[in-house]
Amino acid sequence: MASFSLFFLVHLLLLLLTPYALCQLEEFVSIDCGGTSYYNDSTTGLPWIPDSEIMKHGKAVEVQSPNGEVPLQYKTRRDFPIDSRKYCYTLKTEERRRYLVRASFQYGNLEDGDTYPQFLLFLDATKWATVSIYDASRVYVKEMIFRAPSDSVDVCMCCATTGSPFISTLELRPLNVSMYATDFEDDFFLKVAARINFGATSEDAVRYPDDPYDRIWDSDLIKRQNFLVGVAPGTIRINTTKNIDIQTREYPPVKDLGKNKTRKFKLEQPYIPDYSNAVVNIAENANGSYTLYEPSYMNVSLDFVLSFSFVKTRDSTQGPLLNAMEISKYVEIASKTDKEDVNVVNVFHSLSSETDPNNEGDPCVPTPWEWVNCSATTPPRITKINLSRRNVKGAIPQELNNMEALTELWLDGNLLTGTIPDMSNLINLKIVHLENNQLTGPLPSYLGSLPNLQALFIQNNSFRGEIPTGLLSGKIIFNYDNNPELHRGNKKHFQLILGASIGILVILLLLFLTSLLLMHNARRKASKQKCDEKGISRLSTKPLTGYSFGKGGTLMDEGTAYYISLSELKEATNNFSRKIGKGSFGSVYYGRMKDGKEIAVKTMTDPSSHGNQQFVTEVALLSRIHHRNLVPLIGYCSSQKQLDWLARLRIAEDAAKGLEYLHTGCNPSIIHRDVKTSNILLDINMRAKVSDFGLSRLAEEDLTHISSVARGTVGYLDPEYYASQQLTEKSDVYSFGVVLLELISGRKPVSPEDYGPEMNIVHWARSLVRKGDVVSIMDPSLVGNVKTESVWRVAEIAMQCVEQHGFSRPRMQEVILAIQDASRIEKGSENHLKLTSSSSLSSGSSKPQSSRKTLLTSFLEIETPDLSQGCLPSAR
Repeated sequence: MASFSLFFLVHLLLLLLTPYALCQLEEFVSIDCGGTSYYNDSTTGLPWIPDSEIMKHGKAVEVQSPNGEVPLQYKTRRDFPIDSRKYCYTLKTEERRRYLVRASFQYGNLEDGDTYPQFLLFLDATKWATVSIYDASRVYVKEMIFRAPSDSVDVCMCCATTGSPFISTLELRPLNVSMYATDFEDDFFLKVAARINFGATSEDAVRYPDDPYDRIWDSDLIKRQNFLVGVAPGTIRINTTKNIDIQTREYPPVKDLGKNKTRKFKLEQPYIPDYSNAVVNIAENANGSYTLYEPSYMNVSLDFVLSFSFVKTRDSTQGPLLNAMEISKYVEIASKTDKEDVNVVNVFHSLSSETDPNNEGDPCVPTPWEWVNCSATTPPRITKINLSRRNVKGAIPQELNNMEALTELWLDGNLLTGTIPDMSNLINLKIVHLENNQLTGPLPSYLGSLPNLQALFIQNNSFRGEIPTGLLSGKIIFNYDNNPELHRGNKKHFQLILGASIGILVILLLLFLTSLLLMHNARRKASKQKCDEKGISRLSTKPLTGYSFGKGGTLMDEGTAYYISLSELKEATNNFSRKIGKGSFGSVYYGRMKDGKEIAVKTMTDPSSHGNQQFVTEVALLSRIHHRNLVPLIGYCSSQKQLDWLARLRIAEDAAKGLEYLHTGCNPSIIHRDVKTSNILLDINMRAKVSDFGLSRLAEEDLTHISSVARGTVGYLDPEYYASQQLTEKSDVYSFGVVLLELISGRKPVSPEDYGPEMNIVHWARSLVRKGDVVSIMDPSLVGNVKTESVWRVAEIAMQCVEQHGFSRPRMQEVILAIQDASRIEKGSENHLKLTSSSSLSSGSSKPQSSRKTLLTSFLEIETPDLSQGCLPSAR
């Protein structure tokens, strides 16, 4: 959903600042990120402050701009570490006042070995933008208009997929009275998409002091991709030398009409007659009666290309007048962590001198603090606090009783004093560690009746009095050693009962371990039998190393793990002389074994434990899988050839079957996590094999997702995955959708030359499919040589694969069926219209043309929430 407002002005250049504007200036915040000095901007006169005193993380970096001299605020930037944390600036605000916040990013020239960054920008818990840098000289600007929800707001960078997060400047501009008031501001921010100055006399942008709120108005003389395609014929540029009264809210134009002249017009957009009702009547300016001309359209679903007209009314003598236009997109405000939980963790943070200093912004979103775990609910709730040995001093806060979702509390090894507070509301609490503190007083009776409590550790404290009977039932693991004044209810039989309890506990523990071992063996046997039926080789008990994949079998037994010595590898590769590529961990070399078998040898050059773990992960996975469409030992193809459409479909089908096997044929299932064309290898017969399992993850049977720091390759990464860090099989589906688009188009997934700096293959293909133009997507070598309907079938399933949300994407089995259907169409089978039932293909259709029409509605990137039950609000 988007909203745009039209502001009608004769001239934006202000000749005089009013006292109010001066007051406004004092509230401006302009932060030079990475800067070290205070100064006034030479163009605007605005004061800038360095961030060295307000940001303790990251490092200041001098920017090497290819354009030579740049404004002082862009000569430095602040780079943040590449990790799973967020780095936040906190800006002071006045609650319920509206503000414009602006962040800018200029990276400068790349150093050797660097890549341009891509990371996420958040305003509080709301995703603001994905910052993707493609151009060293360009300043990337992101703006949001919001009503402050509290006395501060956080601007956070996190979740880099390439490079490191960084920022150049951060600005906060308070707005006046009810500027940008909308009917939906309780639930939505306004993300500024464009702000255009019509009739500009130069390419320079207009901002402060000409705009007292320091909005930046881009000149309409600058032509950009996807921006201001053309100017209507017959229009002219005009200006005025009259003094403009700037004490009004939005500065309407002064009277510009002669006697008996009128200027009345309205906006018209095809197929939306409701918007034709708002008429702008500039004649109302007569006799000093100033009227704000701000027709706003607040619930608009904009087309990919926005076309509209300003048309004078029948009773108007003069044509329309347009000074400026601003287009903003509604961004739904994401829920922050429950306030009760935030209050508690803030108290804990203040009690500890060793808690992570990076605890900034919201405790849970977009990424959680290091010592808390959070739920996926709305709003997020904190489920675990882990402050073990963090030098926490003082009393456990009473507010803890409000954290109703808490399941684990780890406060052991600190300097906590006082008594245990009331925690009777924490009905989900399972594990409590309070040992090795200085806690005193009796144990509250409710501890024995918490319904889900499984373990309580309170040893090495100074508790006293009688132990609640519920803690001695044997259902709870309970350790209270070294609390001399703590005793059971019957002291006479204390030692006897204790001995019996320990004896029973030991017996129960032995029984539990025995049953666990039996269950493990049974599961292993069942899993082994299932995998054997699917063709998975048995794992060796030999520890996995770089050159040890487990002994047994022969190299010709494809899929059986084979031991290869270092000397054999040196001989096969001619001492690693022929490099054929670079893998996840190091170079890949070509080799030939004594029996003539061609091999590719992947080496590991990353000595870190992280690199070693990923390498071992891939080796372990390759040792336990066997399927004709999954590479057991990486295949090699040295020939270069043009692939026809059927060959591409066969490759797609092979790769899809390999992924489908990972998702459904192994127990537990495997999520590949790095599906891309370079990881789909071809053998001598041009059959595809999915390779490179270094980033893969095993999925537990009882989990719907895996919490994981986003890893993968830019262009293929599931946007839902690196936003939420929730890894599912549908993340592989998204990546495979990108692969399908590459097979259709022959283009790269990310290319500023092909798609422009703000787009990638998904956005580009979506816009063309939405127009019904699949021919423009096709590789030129395919045009005229394939059946368009076959390409349509693959394009449709590809667009379903790259849907924004995982639940809207198909399963790999459905993708395979669609590819097979496309092959039948291409081969001329007349039975291809007999598609699978709607339960198998949720977005399928018995008629491809009809299916396309259904799909088009989901390709709009801007969704309109049901805010008016089907009725558009009137313009105002």
